[in-house]
Amino acid sequence: MRDDDDDIRFSSSSFFSNFWSSALRAKTLASSKDNNSVRTDGLIRRLGLFDLVLIGIGASIGAGIFVVTGTVAHDAGPGVTISFILAGASCVLNALCYAELASRFPAVVGGAYLYSYTAFNELTAFLVFAQMMLDYHIGAASIARSLSSYVVTILELIPFLRDTIPSWVGHGSEEMFGALSFNILAPVLLVLLTLILCQGVGESSMVNSLMTVTKVVIVIVVIIIGSFKVDVSNWTPFAPNGYKAVFTGATVVFFAYVGFDAVANSAEESKRPQRDLPLGIIGSLFICIVLYIGVCLVITGMVPYYSLGEEAPLAEAFTSKGLKYVSVLISVGAVAGLTTTLLVGLYVQSRLYLGLGRDGLLPPIFAKVHPTHHTPIHSQVWVGIVAIVLAGLFNVQVLSHILSVGSLTGYSVVSACVITLRWTDKPASQASARRQPNRMEVLAIASLFFHQAYTDPPGFSCPWVPVVPALSILFNMFLFAQLHYEAYLRFVVLSIIGIFIYALYGQYHANPSSSSERIVYHRAATEEVQ
Repeated sequence: MRDDDDDIRFSSSSFFSNFWSSALRAKTLASSKDNNSVRTDGLIRRLGLFDLVLIGIGASIGAGIFVVTGTVAHDAGPGVTISFILAGASCVLNALCYAELASRFPAVVGGAYLYSYTAFNELTAFLVFAQMMLDYHIGAASIARSLSSYVVTILELIPFLRDTIPSWVGHGSEEMFGALSFNILAPVLLVLLTLILCQGVGESSMVNSLMTVTKVVIVIVVIIIGSFKVDVSNWTPFAPNGYKAVFTGATVVFFAYVGFDAVANSAEESKRPQRDLPLGIIGSLFICIVLYIGVCLVITGMVPYYSLGEEAPLAEAFTSKGLKYVSVLISVGAVAGLTTTLLVGLYVQSRLYLGLGRDGLLPPIFAKVHPTHHTPIHSQVWVGIVAIVLAGLFNVQVLSHILSVGSLTGYSVVSACVITLRWTDKPASQASARRQPNRMEVLAIASLFFHQAYTDPPGFSCPWVPVVPALSILFNMFLFAQLHYEAYLRFVVLSIIGIFIYALYGQYHANPSSSSERIVYHRAATEEVQ
């Protein structure tokens, strides 16, 4: 009996020892000092700077620009403009961190997952993936439902279709058991977009570019037409409910900017990644900020803030001014916006699954790339199936209060990665001149600022490190604190499930060097692609 007990203790000790040794592994990736990196296992570089900017805009601007602006203005008044400026400024901090890491590791897919795997360890990277992926899956299903509803609304403008389309086709059937609600059109739209994405990055980029340009043109037209109906007296008082409402509004509209990180996940398909990825991330974000500010000024200038509706405030504002045709244009813009947001979201998800499949943290089928279309077709189909099931059977909008946890987690980890990797890059002569760093100092940002001499990485460099990343983390944590308590529960439960999955599969199959071994540096090949 004693021998059996000893065996059990030994096997338990061995399991936890292996678990921690695996969990604390980090990926080693060479920083690309020039644009000489190409992959040899399937993905091809077809995206230029213009494509990357449109991917960032397509992922960020959806129906929110036609809805969220007015909804927040109902509380913040004309001060909603300041809300969007503040939220945009905080996103710029996150974007600067993303831009540095995208420039540092421009040859491999993975985004926040890849950066945390390189800067921290394997388990942290897997948990970041799990948190972000739940946001992506539920978000894709929710957007598909909204898109189907807008499509039906446009179809009902046709006289013989008005009031003839059943609710279960596009708007969703009545709820059963709290969340079960059938929708036919949303899965059909998801199948079409999945097929487009499986055809290749060139085809999907062309569709995204067309739809994104369409919605941006519509937004600009709406701003121009609305500016002639602005009554500046509606901007007074500017903050009727005080500036606390303006700051609260900033936490709400922050999520209207989420999506610029999609550019970082296009790393392997960018023609000139080290130059274009940072420009695409920051450029798309600034364009979104300008468009949001323009819409805010117009909508609060056209009608008093307290008269704005809740569901379609922008459309209602134009209708109240006798411009009903603009309301139709807004519906078309919403369809284009939701389509690009959904398309880019599905694209990003498949590339993340591709990265984990390559690293062995998920089954190898996710790592397979189609030899002709050069897309991770198995990952793309899996992502489509998950979205189809969720969108077709459930009213996922009821889960909106537990979303955004993944995005905030990913953004915070990316900012921390910048600090950690800059510390790691410090020359040995500087390191020996000062005491060896304590790991706890990573949390003490002020101490780091006075004790470190950071070196600039190759490519784009985030300014004022560690101040900018630290401010980014602090603002993200402030937003995290505003979330519903169920969001915290979701974070804890999903983390436990993620650790469980990693313990059963990931630790035994992961190979941190797998991605770096596939990177080859060959100037002639890159020049040929360009």
